[in-house]
Amino acid sequence: MIDWLDFLLVLVSALLGAGIVVASYALGIRLLTLSGRTPIVTPAEFTDAITIVTPAEIRQAEKRAAKAAKKSPLSDGQKRTALVASWLCFAVSGVAVLVGVYLIVGEHLLEVFFG
Repeated sequence: MIDWLDFLLVLVSALLGAGIVVASYALGIRLLTLSGRTPIVTPAEFTDAITIVTPAEIRQAEKRAAKAAKKSPLSDGQKRTALVASWLCFAVSGVAVLVGVYLIVGEHLLEVFFG
């Protein structure tokens, strides 16, 4: 017989956990952008890729990011604070993921390593 209360508890905790990871990562990206360090990721080149980004398009994106960073109304101290806060958000996201992995396989890993 299914215990629906336990099922509901697992559902709510999974949604909360996923929400915490996604929200903290998104806030970290937002704060990183506010600090003037817009993350620009150059795409990997695949031979069968549908969309190909040219080096000129990459340079344009970098120019736009530099221009946006110069327009920032924040002081240097506020930018530094935003940078530290962004890394704290990334750390919260990473710790949440590691705790989730430990909850899933932690006991088995302890048995493997510590016998």
